[in-house]
Amino acid sequence: MDKFRIMVQFLQANQESFMNGICGIMALASAQMYSSFEFTCPCLPAYNYAYSIGILIVPPIWFFLLGYVLNNNISVLTEEWKRPMGKRRKDPAVLRYMFSSMTQRALIAPVVWIAVTLMDGKSFLCAFSPTADLSEFLNETYKGLSKYELQKLQATIPCEDVFDGHGIISRDAATRYIRCFSQACGWIFLMIITVVAFLVRAIRPCFSQAAFLKTKYWSHYIDTERKLFDEMCKEHAKSFAKVCIQQYFESISGEIVPQLSTPMKKGKGNKDDDGEKQKSDEEKLLGIRKEDDMNKVLWNWHTCKPPLLVNKRAEDMNGHALLDTHSFSDERHSQKPMKKTAVAYYSKV
Repeated sequence: MDKFRIMVQFLQANQESFMNGICGIMALASAQMYSSFEFTCPCLPAYNYAYSIGILIVPPIWFFLLGYVLNNNISVLTEEWKRPMGKRRKDPAVLRYMFSSMTQRALIAPVVWIAVTLMDGKSFLCAFSPTADLSEFLNETYKGLSKYELQKLQATIPCEDVFDGHGIISRDAATRYIRCFSQACGWIFLMIITVVAFLVRAIRPCFSQAAFLKTKYWSHYIDTERKLFDEMCKEHAKSFAKVCIQQYFESISGEIVPQLSTPMKKGKGNKDDDGEKQKSDEEKLLGIRKEDDMNKVLWNWHTCKPPLLVNKRAEDMNGHALLDTHSFSDERHSQKPMKKTAVAYYSKV
């Protein structure tokens, strides 16, 4: 169990590298899936195009959606987009950055699938064999065929066991001709994707780096804040359960065994350890000791998140924060006002 927890913590700490690895695995899986996929062309003029385009489009859409599902930030983005405004405003630039980051990773596997499909040429051959202009590979005998019969004959070109027009058209030459176009489209597709990726990476520094760093920082903050809030809730729930269970057993111990003698005395070290443990559990409750109070805290966190402002609170002699606002205000007014000095900063840029 500890090893599994350590592994989960490692994955959470290296989430970006982990997601890049997941995208790479999905890309390899898409290529392997296509190589093991049995492509069966219908070899009918009315169904060849629909089947081939479906093979070319439907799996990439599935891989694209799967990339969103496997990305943990999709729930963070949705929660940030749909949450009430409260005391914290929403930054559209941060939402756009998170969405673009997820989209870039989710597009890797679909791009690999489309590129492999076009390079292989089976889908392209099945889709366009009925309508392609193959007059250069036809014999003179094709003139006796109607247009529909010619399309029906060309539609059987991808199916070697069904094709029976060797005396009319050269199947091998027509297959190579169409696959040549498919591979050309595949290389053009890869070139377009590469150029677009290069332009995105090259043009990004031309814009304000300060705005980019701001959006990147707050996107990381939103993700980290959610993780820490979940950890705090788990820690509070664990401490709350411990205290409730201990108080329950202490309350019924006298009712169940009233005639028993006093329990055995524990060693001093064990007593101190139990006391420190109980004290730490009490401290982790942070003053929230009722179900209604906890529900109110969780509801307020969702509906009215606190502003992003960290205030330095005064601390008492025990190191705990002072919760009495009146004493805090009196102490603040009793202190002598500090002399304000103006400070000027000069940039070397």
